[in-house]
Amino acid sequence: MLADIRPNEEHAKEHIERNPVTTVVQVVPEMSEHEVNTTAVVFATKAMNHVEGGWPKEVDYTEAEHVIRYRKKVEKDEEYIKSVTALGAVIEDLVKANNAVDIYEEYFAGKVLEQSTEAPSAKTLAVLRDPCKGKRGAQYLSWHPDGSRKVAVAYSILEFQQQPENSPMSSYIWDVSNPNTPDFELIPQSQLTSINFNLKDTSLVGAGQYNGQFAYFDMRKGSTPVEASPIEHSHRQACNHTCHGGQDPVYDFAWLQSKTGTECMSVSTDGSVLWWDIRKLGEPTESLLLKERGSETVLGAMSLEYNPQAGPTKFMIGTEQGNIMTCNRKAKNPQDRVGASFPGHHGPVYGLVRNPFYPKYFLSIGDWTARIWNEDLKTPIMTSKYHSSYLTGGRWSPTRPGVFYTIKMNGCLDVWDYFYKQNDPTLQVQVTDQPLTSLEMMDNGRIAAVGSADGSTTIVQFSDGLVDMQPNEKQALTSVFERETNREKNLEKAVKEAKVKARKEAAKTSDNDKDRAMDEQDILKLEKEFHDSVDGAAS
Repeated sequence: MLADIRPNEEHAKEHIERNPVTTVVQVVPEMSEHEVNTTAVVFATKAMNHVEGGWPKEVDYTEAEHVIRYRKKVEKDEEYIKSVTALGAVIEDLVKANNAVDIYEEYFAGKVLEQSTEAPSAKTLAVLRDPCKGKRGAQYLSWHPDGSRKVAVAYSILEFQQQPENSPMSSYIWDVSNPNTPDFELIPQSQLTSINFNLKDTSLVGAGQYNGQFAYFDMRKGSTPVEASPIEHSHRQACNHTCHGGQDPVYDFAWLQSKTGTECMSVSTDGSVLWWDIRKLGEPTESLLLKERGSETVLGAMSLEYNPQAGPTKFMIGTEQGNIMTCNRKAKNPQDRVGASFPGHHGPVYGLVRNPFYPKYFLSIGDWTARIWNEDLKTPIMTSKYHSSYLTGGRWSPTRPGVFYTIKMNGCLDVWDYFYKQNDPTLQVQVTDQPLTSLEMMDNGRIAAVGSADGSTTIVQFSDGLVDMQPNEKQALTSVFERETNREKNLEKAVKEAKVKARKEAAKTSDNDKDRAMDEQDILKLEKEFHDSVDGAAS
């Protein structure tokens, strides 16, 4: 069909242009979107008691003679011999197969991955939140020694007179794979301020309490402490000095290297170091007051560093006055148990840890700086810049000698890599907007637990570049530390020489003043004699 439609001028006058114009064309069927939450799977950890069984009723498996007699009887049975022979053929084939193919062969042994081009990074794996109501800080962290992803968290309120009535006492052990529910609950008599797994028996957990007591838990026996030290023999009461009343919290403690694995030591701001044996917690086995040589002032302890590599009887204390003290439990003379003192920080020393690769060097955290020391020098060999926020903790990397971590009051975690640069952090991670209170590294160096003042514990995983040791890193860090040590030694020598020179100048000036005074006296004497002689001649 053909049509000829002419324009209508009247319609053209009524035309109004629409600007802008939006046109939508949809040629597919319309579909709606729905979201559905799946049912959460709740995991629960339950204990299981294994009892040896399978023995006949007439055999008492607790008696060695009964067991030996029954085994001899079974081994003489023909069916037993046939079964062992048949199984032996099967095992022999499997052993030959394993010998033919080395399933443990390393195809790229000796090759080092180059991670220097990778930008350092970190990611959050989980956040463990305090199940109890009320704001408590995650004050202390301890990873399980066997490498499993379990971490013990001590919750407490350390602010003076800020503890509410009926405040919760519980602390928890968490499994990182199940961050919603604690793996185990610890119910002490007072809030926990420090906690550590026993190194030999990982079912034992030692803890320092807010009221100055030391207690230990056995997870096989329940949530309550097996035993706790008496208050009259715990921190504050154990000291012979009185600054103020009440008990002082156990801010830090460490399990000692011993045959039994039952010995430990604890420190507090009361100025005492107490040694304990959990087999007998009635009173400390030994005690020590923190006094500098030639001083009667007792210094309060905030942090403890014990590393058997530096000596099984040696340890270091970080004080709330800003000093670091080296001590030896088995010193020849009792007055030498407290050795050198390292002044430098303007506030409490919250972190103190030796380098795992160079035990002679240690890291201290206090005021607004992190400092690296050589135990042979009284001044730090390296000091970080002064931060705008207070530093509250730090740790060395277990896998790289030049990497360490610091936490601050502004909620930031700093990663320092001295192999690449020493003036600024290599990586800064804003963990939370709350002050960070505690930091602990796993032995693999890849995962860190960071506690904050609101009770949350953030599990952070670092990139390979911050974990794997770089080529020639150990040699490079050795030369850096030795260079800085020699520089400090030269500065100390120059200061000593300047003091000796100033002392000599002062002595020389004093002698000149004496000579000048003697010359003036002689002149006065001569003048007097002259005047006397003149007066005598005139008369």
